Amino acid sequence: MIKLKILFILLINGLFLSAQQQTVLPADTVKKETVEKPVETKPNNQPKPYKEVITDKAITKHGLLDVHRIDDRFFMEIPDTLLGRDILVVNRIAKAAAGIRPQIHVYAGDQIGENVIRFERGPSNKVFIRRMIFTENSADSTANGMYRSLVRSNIQPISASFAIKAFGGDSLKIKTSVIDVTDFLQTENEVFYFNSTVKKSLSIGAVQNDMSYIDDICPYPANVEIRTVRSYLKVSTDPNAGVSTLPITYELNSSLLLLPETPMRPRYADARVGFFSRGFYDFDSNPQGVKEKAFITRWRLEPKAEDRAKYLRGELVEPKNPIVYYIDPATPKKWVPYLIAGVNDWQEAFEQAGFKNAIKALPAPGNDSTWSIADARHNVIVYKPSAIANASGPHVHDPRSGEIMETHINWYHNIMQLLRNWYMIQAGAIDSRANTMQFDDELMGQLIRFVSSHEVGHTLGLRHNYGSSSTVPVEKLRDKNWVEKHGHTPSIMDYARFNYVAQPEDKIGEKGIFPRIGDYDKWAIEWGYRWFPQFKTPEDEEPYLNQWIIKQLRSDKRYFFGGEYESTDPRSQSEDLGDDPILASSYGLKNLQRILPRLKDWTREENEGYENWQAMYIELLKQYRLYMAHVLKLIGGKYATYKSIEQDGSIYEPVEYEKQKAAMKFLAENLFETPRWLLNDTIGSYMALNPAVYIGSAQYAALMRLQGSDILLGFTKNQAKGDKGYGISEFLNDLKQAIWTEIYTHKPIDIYRRDLQKLYIDNTFKSFKSVNEIVGANNGNGLILYINPDPTRSDVSSIIRAHLLSLCDDINKEIIRTDDELTKYHLQDIVSRIKKGLDVEEKK
Repeated sequence: MIKLKILFILLINGLFLSAQQQTVLPADTVKKETVEKPVETKPNNQPKPYKEVITDKAITKHGLLDVHRIDDRFFMEIPDTLLGRDILVVNRIAKAAAGIRPQIHVYAGDQIGENVIRFERGPSNKVFIRRMIFTENSADSTANGMYRSLVRSNIQPISASFAIKAFGGDSLKIKTSVIDVTDFLQTENEVFYFNSTVKKSLSIGAVQNDMSYIDDICPYPANVEIRTVRSYLKVSTDPNAGVSTLPITYELNSSLLLLPETPMRPRYADARVGFFSRGFYDFDSNPQGVKEKAFITRWRLEPKAEDRAKYLRGELVEPKNPIVYYIDPATPKKWVPYLIAGVNDWQEAFEQAGFKNAIKALPAPGNDSTWSIADARHNVIVYKPSAIANASGPHVHDPRSGEIMETHINWYHNIMQLLRNWYMIQAGAIDSRANTMQFDDELMGQLIRFVSSHEVGHTLGLRHNYGSSSTVPVEKLRDKNWVEKHGHTPSIMDYARFNYVAQPEDKIGEKGIFPRIGDYDKWAIEWGYRWFPQFKTPEDEEPYLNQWIIKQLRSDKRYFFGGEYESTDPRSQSEDLGDDPILASSYGLKNLQRILPRLKDWTREENEGYENWQAMYIELLKQYRLYMAHVLKLIGGKYATYKSIEQDGSIYEPVEYEKQKAAMKFLAENLFETPRWLLNDTIGSYMALNPAVYIGSAQYAALMRLQGSDILLGFTKNQAKGDKGYGISEFLNDLKQAIWTEIYTHKPIDIYRRDLQKLYIDNTFKSFKSVNEIVGANNGNGLILYINPDPTRSDVSSIIRAHLLSLCDDINKEIIRTDDELTKYHLQDIVSRIKKGLDVEEKK
């Protein structure tokens, strides 16, 4: 196995789960010994006879456990068969509070907490709830094995205690314990309500018990639904403000879902195939230490017993339990068919894994009082009346095995505005349907379909594959026959929105513009979901899976996976296309230059102002910045190609010298040299914005990267090793020529370039600071923060000092030559800044 980075704070597509829900033992190593036997002690308080507790006034509902309501009191009747069983608790907002909303956890269906609990009978006639924390694993239960030691060292916390009010049972002699859960549900706790992270993000204060109540508890055969109404005080984020006396009220739902008694057999994660994963410390793999491992999250797809032989012969069979999604009844009816299509498009991928009809979407049942959008048994695409322009696909899984149990895809209403903006700016030059603010329903429907497919991919366990589009030659993106057949990226899990490389003369249709499920997606689903009964443990599978990956990658580079957190690999980028960022961005710029003069007409709407024009102009500026960023990543970049020991070649390799040189030339011509085509005087007379600010921010971001200590140190090491790669001296000279062109061509320096050059000097002096910028990245399992290397403890500061002195000499020569007054004043100021900065460093 090629190990993924493992952290125990799980992040799935932007949603932090409870810090207490962590990784666990692989499923087939869970031992029944972990459930302590009930302690037989003489009770302090003798439970009452059953009929004295559950009286004739009780309203009883039957299911996984029986629930009795007597007036405003709620009793759960826990059968002994449920004691010690793992139960997944998923807490969600059923109805959201009115008022101002932050970006997450604010709409019906949003998840606000997750735990695994066990009911356990304790001493003195009590029932405990233990919240399960799993971070370590050992399957070795022999006398000298680690398993027994781990059990002794991992006592699971008791989160609640209930006095047994009565014992019950049925004709099968199954003993039950009746407990009153009313008081616990009326207190604030993380088992059934907000976890602390979400509560803090929503600025929620103390619960107001007199304005809160239990609405209902409904048991079903495999789950229990608890519905409560909770009022809270609002905590201000302003430390000078007082506590608000105005409450906010939520209706919350907690789903208690019984996890399988026998967990699914896990499949170990591999960095070459992009799945979400759960990590743990394994005490068995390394007899002389501990090994970090992770297993992927996926649905349990298995053939029906009667079809297993057919499956193994290569015939397509239906799975025992297909994956079914429901469309929220609140969804506008005209978009429902497109959301359903986005789900059903994955059927072809599962057929490659040997299953037919494995995945499907249906409208939510009508007039069915037993169906609830908050029920954890149902997978729902939840429609949210939100101004947020987004969609997300989180999922809930069994932490013992990675088995996905259910999902609620978040579909925000305003995603359509985002889709329109993307499509107009990226495809407006090649698709006339995008030349208006109001797309027709068919075009918008197809845009919805592609986003639906992408989010469903996340709920199947797939991570973003930012590297997928890098496997496609740029010129193929302009080849009508090729791109319409293969698509512009092999993965819909890439952030490769639309084919902005295609030019109007290429006459490429929708199939060559839109993303769709591709070769990588089908391969990833097959790798994660193919059923292998011949292997008894996840360890047994590993050699086969490893060789399978090696074979696939040798056969076609389109199976390459590049994670979204490869910060130095230019192949793995958001919103990029093709195998050459410079060429792809050049084509993209040509299309932007075609679109810009037409935006006024495209955004015109009767009886409206010019807000549309301004909004889309800003979108165009953002797209321009993306093209610059794609090229920028080549400079100082490093390819990361993960391999097992059986594969030849290096894992980390620097970007080719020629590509880095070409990238510097591209940035000099298209970013550092003021892009005046974007500074349209006509636009400025209609809009309350300064385009130069957007261009300046792009230049600032570029210099922050190029002058960061990590990049400079990398160039220094290349030069020290005597490599033919891009060394720091050549890099600094190229950057100087790009930023200070006028002092070598003897031309006046305009206001935009003067600002850029001042920024350059300010950034350069960061090379003399011992603490540089803190860099953050997220690998899908948690946040990683690191500090760029200290430039003062390397050759970087020495080289930068020499660079500044040389630049100062060149500027002084130009001061003598220039006749332009503002240029002269500016250059004199720069010399003063350099001397002052160096003097400060000398005094230190």
